[in-house]
Amino acid sequence: MKNNEKTMSVGWIGAGRMGYALIERLLDAGHDVSVYNRTRSKAEPLAARGAKLVDTPAQLADRDVVFIMVAASDDLEHVTVGEDGLLTADVSPQIIIDSSTVSAAISEKIRGLAANCGTALLAAPVSGNPKVVRSGKLTLAVSGPREAYESAEHLLRPLGRGVTYVGDGEVARLVKICHNVFLGVVAQSLAEITVLAEQGGTSREAFLEFLNNSVMGSVFTRYKSPALVNLDFTPTFTNILLRKDFDLGLEAARQYGVPMPVAALSAEMVSSAIGAGHTTEDFATLLLEQARRSGVELVSEDADVDDGLGIPADE
Repeated sequence: MKNNEKTMSVGWIGAGRMGYALIERLLDAGHDVSVYNRTRSKAEPLAARGAKLVDTPAQLADRDVVFIMVAASDDLEHVTVGEDGLLTADVSPQIIIDSSTVSAAISEKIRGLAANCGTALLAAPVSGNPKVVRSGKLTLAVSGPREAYESAEHLLRPLGRGVTYVGDGEVARLVKICHNVFLGVVAQSLAEITVLAEQGGTSREAFLEFLNNSVMGSVFTRYKSPALVNLDFTPTFTNILLRKDFDLGLEAARQYGVPMPVAALSAEMVSSAIGAGHTTEDFATLLLEQARRSGVELVSEDADVDDGLGIPADE
């Protein structure tokens, strides 16, 4: 362990469902964490676990490293350079680690403003949801100054099973978009072969058990299996959000001159699901649309299917 690994203080802005779960992991790892959340009451249970709560982002400016996880570009601007923002105080953190869902343009703007204050910014988008966080299987892509990454790596490692430094600037944002495009392509393909297998005479449960035990199985296919078998489409990620990422990915593909015909067709299938009204449910409803196009009416198999995360279903 490096000398500064024991002494770096941590701030965290944004204790929504994802942020809350990640803060818990830092606390469990023994780190000193101070937290700002717009709705203070939602963060108060963290105080019982050892977190310190503050009333403004500016009160975190004396922390060595500040994580930010907010919902949109406007939110990122507000908590950094808005009234009582993190970068408006007389002091500034050494490093900001931003895991928010924001545009590369806004992130680059905040990166420049942070640099003017002597603060390095790392973009660190994540792959997972709160249940994945609690299972310890979250992954992160990180970009920005290599020296800043190496200084903060010991704070990133407790957050999940994989942290990958992918390069300078905003490249981690593109890496996450590539990830989500692949997510959509796999989800559409999984819907197609699952309907095909069922039409051929096997149950969805049996087919997916076989698939998950094969070389083609993955954390994702196993995690989505309960939804596909039991038609439980409680949202973890919606078709609306998935279409947004497809749009961003295909725009980047045009920018870099990379043909992506499979992604483009999968994006059309996602748009079709949205047109059919699947806007607030989980994107696993791609299965329902595939069944509809195949003239099949699916019913829940009411089976006990392991999602592979090792977390009880009611947590």
